[in-house]
Amino acid sequence: MSQETTTVTSDKVPMTVNGKKRLDEELKHLMTVERPAVIKAIEVARGHGDLSENADYSAAKERQSFIEGRIQEINAKMARCQVIDPTTIKTEKIVFGATVVIEEQETGKSITYQIVGVDEADIKNSKIGITSPIARALIGKSAGDEVVVNAPKGSIKYDVIEVRYE
Repeated sequence: MSQETTTVTSDKVPMTVNGKKRLDEELKHLMTVERPAVIKAIEVARGHGDLSENADYSAAKERQSFIEGRIQEINAKMARCQVIDPTTIKTEKIVFGATVVIEEQETGKSITYQIVGVDEADIKNSKIGITSPIARALIGKSAGDEVVVNAPKGSIKYDVIEVRYE
């Protein structure tokens, strides 16, 4: 993959293949399961009489509003998404999709992160969003480079140990 296809433009929403797949699945679930269920709940609540004092109706309408908002949000992201398959990237530098092993200089602790789209970020699964301070510090670096991350507790220095695309 050429460098120009790994560059993310500001009007695009970068995501990995897995990230797009998860959004597709969420959208399908919202439209085929959640939306029909909330419509049914509204119909049932309407049957209970006075809507102004009907808590079930209010809750169902609020849930419907959330579902419709999320469907619109996902559709907007899908329309602007730039899907990047990390396995096709051929560069030594850290770009979106990279899995990076870094070592904190002060403690010697080794950490592995994959740089992913904002919606895919999940620190428990070692996935950091492209806009996070550590991802921004890593972009453009290579194995052997030193990275300084400005964190709330001060600057933290890391050594880049390994960069891979998987």
